[in-house]
Amino acid sequence: MSAFEKPQIIAHIQKGLNYTVFDCKWVPCSAKFVTMGNFARGTGVIQLYEIQHGDLKLLREIEKAKPIKCGTFGATSLQQRYLATGDFAGNLHIWNLEAPEIPVYSVKGHKEIINTIDGVGGLGIGEGAPEIVTGSRDGTVKVWDPRQKDDPVANMEPVQGENRRDCWTVAFGNAYNQEERVVCAGYDNGDIKLFDLRSMSLRWETNIKNGVCSLEFDRKDISMNKLVATSLEGKFHVFDMRTQHPTKGFASVSEKAHKSTVWQVRHLPQNRELFLTAGGAGGLHLWKYRTNAFL
Repeated sequence: MSAFEKPQIIAHIQKGLNYTVFDCKWVPCSAKFVTMGNFARGTGVIQLYEIQHGDLKLLREIEKAKPIKCGTFGATSLQQRYLATGDFAGNLHIWNLEAPEIPVYSVKGHKEIINTIDGVGGLGIGEGAPEIVTGSRDGTVKVWDPRQKDDPVANMEPVQGENRRDCWTVAFGNAYNQEERVVCAGYDNGDIKLFDLRSMSLRWETNIKNGVCSLEFDRKDISMNKLVATSLEGKFHVFDMRTQHPTKGFASVSEKAHKSTVWQVRHLPQNRELFLTAGGAGGLHLWKYRTNAFL
């Protein structure tokens, strides 16, 4: 097959920015997206863009006191479309992008930087209450209900005497009814831990030998099916979450995807067999999952 016959990933729009970008998210049901990061002067920034006539238009720039590391719309309604963010000081904020001067929700969530965030129960995705999960360098993973002030509804932290590992990535899953919900967390030492929020217990753990950069279930609003984990050394692992062996856990396959760190994995919402990995050298790879094989 020639290079021209293979599927192509084409850059639609390119734009240079004058700050470090840590995260970007589509605004639900729109042609808009937000970027989050920090200026060289040490302040945080959120920019709201809209795609208009094949070009990007900056609609709003919001500067904040602390650099912003991550964000999600996963716990908001389609009507409100509030953005939840985690910053370098450990603060969890929820912003109304139409009036972003003061957050609609604010809590000092962690003692150190919030590296990662995910949401569920909003946007019509996932059963149950809207919730936000955050993971931090302080080693804790916390679940928040935006309707409840100050305190998390769940706090997963190392037992006394256990080393606190830097949590790099979190993901909700299994939210197919009002009772079931899990959180999966990945750590800098290669640990992956699956927490069952219904029983408030550690359901499964494994280690992939390199820092876990990104985790994502193929869909978070169905009974667990597949989980993809990416790592520092260019590999990704796909776990079959349908059947858990009592001692061996979940079956998995791995693939050497990039020559550098695989920072992100994202599934295509319209087809959960397709997912994209983003490498540290700037490469994007599109994968199609088939039983025992990747294309």
